[in-house]
Amino acid sequence: MPITLRIVSKAVTDVDAIGFGIGTEGSIPKGVGLNRKALALHGFEGQQGQTLTLPTPNGPTLVLVGLGDVPKRSAATLRDAAASLVRSAARYRTLATTLVSTEGVKTKAAAQAIAEGVVLGTYQYKGLKSDKTGGSKLTEVMLIVSAADADVVAEAVATGETIANATTLARDLANTPPAYMTATMLADTAVAIAARSGLGVDVIDNDKARQLGLGGMLGVNQGSVEPLRMVKLTYEPARPKGHVALIGKGVTYDSGGISLKPSDGMHAMMKMDMTGAAVVLAVMSTLRSLGVRTRVTAYLCCTDNLPSGSAFKLGDVLTIRNGKTVEILNTDAEGRLVMADGLSLAAEEKPDALVDIATLTGAVMSALGQKLAGVLGNNQSWIDQVKSASDRTNERVWQLPLQRDYRKLLDSNVADMKNVGGPYGGAILAALFLDEFTDGIPWAHLDIAGTMNSDSDDGWISRGATAFGTRLLIDLVSNFAKPTADNH
Repeated sequence: MPITLRIVSKAVTDVDAIGFGIGTEGSIPKGVGLNRKALALHGFEGQQGQTLTLPTPNGPTLVLVGLGDVPKRSAATLRDAAASLVRSAARYRTLATTLVSTEGVKTKAAAQAIAEGVVLGTYQYKGLKSDKTGGSKLTEVMLIVSAADADVVAEAVATGETIANATTLARDLANTPPAYMTATMLADTAVAIAARSGLGVDVIDNDKARQLGLGGMLGVNQGSVEPLRMVKLTYEPARPKGHVALIGKGVTYDSGGISLKPSDGMHAMMKMDMTGAAVVLAVMSTLRSLGVRTRVTAYLCCTDNLPSGSAFKLGDVLTIRNGKTVEILNTDAEGRLVMADGLSLAAEEKPDALVDIATLTGAVMSALGQKLAGVLGNNQSWIDQVKSASDRTNERVWQLPLQRDYRKLLDSNVADMKNVGGPYGGAILAALFLDEFTDGIPWAHLDIAGTMNSDSDDGWISRGATAFGTRLLIDLVSNFAKPTADNH
């Protein structure tokens, strides 16, 4: 059941629970009824992420959430605090909170972050479960603010809800089992979302892909009984301030193909290998409602990668849309092949900047773990914009070098390049491969293989598919400025 956020300008008591934010120092809200010494006896000191539930004899249950030190507070800490608060209050139906008035964070930023935290913190994928009653029972969260701040808070909450709902859309798509989210189904979903989001849409099937020379897509798809889909989405505002192209990897299930993956936990998560496309679709769904002034074109590169008698093989050579030929030495390095076609199509339109997002390499997970995505690219001013969006949204990235002298590791004896380049530096080599299809346009590559999934709830992140990158890319295109010509 969708959660409702409501703005109220006076204290309320006719709710099931009241949430208070408490820092490591300063006064305790009067409604709590305990001093710091008493709270410490319960193990609560106001540290960021701490929660404490206190029943009362004749009124709402009190739910306390730690805010940490004032100097360290930010919209990010409030987003996580709101998510922790609603998880602790998940057994109740109505909750009121004064979190918006937290010291150290401006009201507008606080309201948007709290709205995001509430929606994302109550998220749970129920999918195919017979019992749909599990998960949070919260249906309404009331944000207590002053009457003077009500309008500002309402606008910020609406923005936060839009962004968070897009993130939950991407989570739902990525969490869906592969038999229920084929390339065709994902494309049909995109068409429906485009219709209600004011987007242009064009769906490319296998026949059209052959006409367009999408050799990467066709090669990866040829072992499957499910057809491919390349989905183009367009958003064109009046008087755009620039043009950005987004490309998302949409491999709806990745077995590895002939280079079969081991049957382990990571293999089981390969339904999430389309997270990049899910994120891009979710981003596109918000642009008109948020009034984004940037023109945005998106490509969702959708297929699965399966072994069969018709599957592409080691030693095969594929011709990508831009004419470059690729020798296949590992069919499990398929994501870069479908993305190469998407990048080639996007580059032909000569946008001001390109950004692709893909669950591309295990190497980035080995390097950065599950908390950081890798970012690489050919233009530092554009990468800096990605990093700034990362800072604002707390979807954390770490820049890796596009080490040009590694490019020779992709040299092939029979084609323009190979699709793999040896056992080391896999995230960099994958990015160098993609760079061959950017036509020199400012480009950034987000490798989200490590951040696509979480094993547990953690702040705004919920267990399962995280939809990492949704909020970052919305922020990026909303604040877009044409990159300076500093290619390197």
